[in-house]
Amino acid sequence: MEMSGSIKDPVQDYIASPEQLKRMYRKVLVVVSISQIFGGAGLAAGITVGALLAQEMLGTDAFAGVPAALFTLGSAGAALIVGRLSQRYGRRTGLSAGFIVGGLGSIGVVFAAVFHSVLLLFVSLLIYGAGTATNLQARYAGTDLASQKQRATAVSITMVMTTFGAVAGPNLVGIMGEIARSIGIPALAGPFVLSAAAYILAGAVLFMLLRPDPLDMAKKIASYNKENNQRMGSDLINNHSDKKGLAVGATVMVLTQLVMVAIMTMTPVHMKNHGHGLSEVGMVIGFHIGAMYLPSLITGVLVDKIGRTAMSIASGIILLLAGLVAASAPSDSVFLLIVALSLLGLGWNFGLISGTAQVVDSTMPATRAKTQGTLDVFIALAGASGGALSGMVAANSSFAILSIGGGLLSLLLIPVVIWSRRH
Repeated sequence: MEMSGSIKDPVQDYIASPEQLKRMYRKVLVVVSISQIFGGAGLAAGITVGALLAQEMLGTDAFAGVPAALFTLGSAGAALIVGRLSQRYGRRTGLSAGFIVGGLGSIGVVFAAVFHSVLLLFVSLLIYGAGTATNLQARYAGTDLASQKQRATAVSITMVMTTFGAVAGPNLVGIMGEIARSIGIPALAGPFVLSAAAYILAGAVLFMLLRPDPLDMAKKIASYNKENNQRMGSDLINNHSDKKGLAVGATVMVLTQLVMVAIMTMTPVHMKNHGHGLSEVGMVIGFHIGAMYLPSLITGVLVDKIGRTAMSIASGIILLLAGLVAASAPSDSVFLLIVALSLLGLGWNFGLISGTAQVVDSTMPATRAKTQGTLDVFIALAGASGGALSGMVAANSSFAILSIGGGLLSLLLIPVVIWSRRH
């Protein structure tokens, strides 16, 4: 029987040759990882000084959580758009567009600081959120061609590469502040100059190098198998959706994001109010973001080996410890704040990777990116809520109460994942 033109598509070569498919899978991981280095720098630099910039421009602590809420809210809308762009046009188009828009938002924040425009600051932070959403959603690109036993590891590889930029970003806060001041820009806007360059570079890397598109390839493999009643490359492709798995994976990611953003957002303000300098703030946030991403390689292997459920429960326990340490740390103890924020990052890491793997396990290529983008909206809204409420809670009670409350909230992960085990 003569093969049709669609079967002669180069995708057939990848399906028929496991080695060629593995090489493509590895290439995708390399390209996404390079983009994540830049994306991590863009994300971390803005997070470090966003609350401080708002505090300086607004003159009060009560709204210091607003920047985190705004760029997280912006990331919610961006997650939806990036997910739909990726579903229709491929990961390459969706992710590169998201990063470049995030870079434009960073430029807007710089202009807002120069002209002392609170309105422009808020609008620009919403746009800056596109980079945050894209940085998070890029983790899915590495899983499109991964088998079920590789998915958490694939997520972890791209996330660990974020560490290089994410740790460097906060530690460049002081240097970027000096550079900004030397050219007439407020010091706290300096890190957003770094964010702009980093996000735009991340988008350029993906746009130029992410070929062929991994999601497009996964959809073609699924389509080829369906049309020809074959199972080539079937270990890569889910043939059904699992609504329960989606619900559990989403809940794990939403709760970890809410707790992490709430405590992280107010830590710089808490430190500044107790006499710590910008370099100390940068160091604590640097350790925090390092703990968010650096353990990923080990986390991914553990999630694939011992299971999504066990690692989700571990996430809840570690986040509780983080809240307790942060609440009990003396205000002058940078070391204990480093310990608390490192635990906070580690708990988030466990929750995000185990939740992400569960979501990928539960989706089909035909609807995967759209579904993932929709779920990331809820993650972003959880972060926005955590960021907005954190300032109000801390202002009306204390940083300790905020930390303990966040830690206790994370315990909800345990009954959720135990429910998921019931048939």
